[in-house]
Amino acid sequence: MLSCRLLGHRYRFRAEGATMSWTCERGCGAGGAKEYTSAEEASRYAGAFDREDRAELGRRAPLLGMFPLRLWWMLRGKRR
Repeated sequence: MLSCRLLGHRYRFRAEGATMSWTCERGCGAGGAKEYTSAEEASRYAGAFDREDRAELGRRAPLLGMFPLRLWWMLRGKRR
């Protein structure tokens, strides 16, 4: 898919028993799986990898590259 070539894959992770698997959300067919020693470990890794940081955009941004976002978050926080 063109979107995966331009923007990269958008993997979604899930655990099924002791196996963690991932597939591209855009439907290009990319994916894989990894076997862990326990189901709890697979579930923990899948949960950690399968999160989106869109709500945190700008809070942990690089200092110079995302400086306008850092300022916006700082000003937004003072108004509350």
